[in-house]
Amino acid sequence: MSRYTLLAASALALGAAAARAENAAPATEAVPPASNAPAPYAEDFPVPDQLTLDQALRYAVRHNFAIRQARERLREQEGLIVEVRAQALPNVSIDGNYSRSDKALLEGDANYQNWAVGIHVRQILYSGGGVSAALDAARTTRLAAELDIQAVVNEVLLQVRTRYADVLLNRERIEVQEKSVALLQEQLQNVKNRFDAGSVSQFEVLTAEVALANAQPALISARNAFRIAVDELRAVLGYRASFADTQKIPTFSGELEFTPADYDLEASLAAARAKRPELRRLEQIEKARESGVTVARSDFLPELYLTGGYEGRKSRFSNSVSDSLDGWVAGVEASWAIFDGARTRGRVSQARAQLAQARLSLGEQTLAVEVEVRRALSSLQEAAELAQAAGKVVEQAEEALRLADVRYRNGAATQLDVLQARQALTEASLNRLEANYRHTVALATLRKAIAEADTFASS
Repeated sequence: MSRYTLLAASALALGAAAARAENAAPATEAVPPASNAPAPYAEDFPVPDQLTLDQALRYAVRHNFAIRQARERLREQEGLIVEVRAQALPNVSIDGNYSRSDKALLEGDANYQNWAVGIHVRQILYSGGGVSAALDAARTTRLAAELDIQAVVNEVLLQVRTRYADVLLNRERIEVQEKSVALLQEQLQNVKNRFDAGSVSQFEVLTAEVALANAQPALISARNAFRIAVDELRAVLGYRASFADTQKIPTFSGELEFTPADYDLEASLAAARAKRPELRRLEQIEKARESGVTVARSDFLPELYLTGGYEGRKSRFSNSVSDSLDGWVAGVEASWAIFDGARTRGRVSQARAQLAQARLSLGEQTLAVEVEVRRALSSLQEAAELAQAAGKVVEQAEEALRLADVRYRNGAATQLDVLQARQALTEASLNRLEANYRHTVALATLRKAIAEADTFASS
């Protein structure tokens, strides 16, 4: 076997050894699974004829831009793990050089050309715990990135539920205002008929016309608010359709209904402390900072490497390129920075300060989460009380309008009484919608605050 063949075989053997070490790493440090791959652009999906809340939630999980960015941050951390792990694996390099000198620069029989080539392996044996600590820090940072995705998903799902509720609220506002306008048009026609019969004056006709005209702006505003709500929902879903598709608005399923829900304060606080991904993420960051202190302190300790390889070079006693020597080399390298100008001490001080900041951030965020839970519970209680009261008022307003119509037909009430009853019914209906909306949003906010699993169809 020639020396060149032997060099090539050595390179292949060393490369295979490095690949086996790479494949022996834990599965949690592997390349991100296919499920983390970027989702196709939303332009690939046509506007649906009907959209449900479950469909909107599922779509947002795949296409919302904040969630996709969080997934890319996770991929970035997985790449960092590979980079850090490389420090613990053998480093293999092929080195070579060739030089030729002008003979006028040489004295005697000195060689005027030289060459050398070799395969070298360098494996760290001891680094004061720095490499293992750096790998631990990278792993905990990856876990923090996974928890960051959970936090982003929870926030986005809350936004989807809120925006979807906005759409339903404004859709039903349109229905209430259209019903109000229709009733006022009917009232105006009745007054005109009575005016033609001579039983009422022109003043009552003008009053009915003014009431109808005053109801139009609210209907126009409700329609505009609905269009804006649809666009805001489309934005949080991450749906980027062409201009032509945006002219099509799907039918939104569901209604704003009041369903009482009961949550205990202490249980809610305990659930939030245990399950909120923001807090768990900060806990992982704190662990990573602890490993960072170990990494910084490792510079105080020596480093030890095992080296080896196979080299070939031209003979020093001949000017012929083909006259060469080759063989194995092995050894141990060690280094210890006795004094580095206090650079390591500065790094340790920085790492400890970062650890202290991480602990303070965890305490601050824990307090913020507790306040968030208390506020969400209080808002839910308020919304429930308003929804219960608003439901009763609508029933009373409907009965008041029925009686006013009867009395007006019998001549026992004025047109003003009827218009006031109709206005009261419209206000009561809008108040009920607003109360149901607030309860829906408050309940979703509380569930997000205590990290309650978002239950929507997975099919």
